[in-house]
Amino acid sequence: MPIHFSACSFGYHRRKPVISGFDGELPPGRTVFLGPNGAGKSTLLGLAASALLPRTGTVTYRGMNTTDRRTLAAYRRRIAWMPQQLAAVPGLTARDQVAYVGWLKGMSRREAWEQSLRALQRVELGDRADDKISRLSGGQQRRVGVAQSLVHGAEVLLLDEPTAGMDPRRRSVFHQTLGNLPPTVHVILSTHDTADLETVYDNVLVLVDGRIRFQGPVGEFLAHAEPGTVPGRRADSAYHVLTERDRAWA
Repeated sequence: MPIHFSACSFGYHRRKPVISGFDGELPPGRTVFLGPNGAGKSTLLGLAASALLPRTGTVTYRGMNTTDRRTLAAYRRRIAWMPQQLAAVPGLTARDQVAYVGWLKGMSRREAWEQSLRALQRVELGDRADDKISRLSGGQQRRVGVAQSLVHGAEVLLLDEPTAGMDPRRRSVFHQTLGNLPPTVHVILSTHDTADLETVYDNVLVLVDGRIRFQGPVGEFLAHAEPGTVPGRRADSAYHVLTERDRAWA
């Protein structure tokens, strides 16, 4: 897989680079992407989505390069991105919004309209399809964002804090929705919540200060937990051990 970074650097408004000389890959399967605030998770996902372009280096997927205009459109059709801040078009219904995104990704208007309802049903918003986006709660709007990511059958889903504002039951339904996707769909989910990590996810990626601190299967990640940690707290303990150890070495 899928998305490969080679010597990538990126910074905002001539500030110190958030990512500098970054090499790595986003792993196949379903991956939980963890890291402290300011670690560079959103920047890395923005680069992977081609919403941001690297100052130096390359981001590639299946031979397609985000800085090559000849392959950029094809790259974007295969990658779906849900940023932290969702941009809703004023006056549109939930279904309008999802269908519009499908059309932007290259679907016909008819196909986008048909698939938009299916995508909303997958995130339990089928009964709100005709409601204006402005009338939905913050959590519901984020689920519309997830539906946008699912509508065009992308091969890679990049989700930046998608469960923010959802109650525990909705979060559980959402994670299960991702777990039910075919194995040909790869998911990278950035979150601060490790509660559901063992349910449907294959891998964990931990980023600290723009560098990969850990990347591997869930079981290997949990093995970093402090001895004697109760099962329900192993993920939190492992994350704490990895991030605190990194600070100690800095």
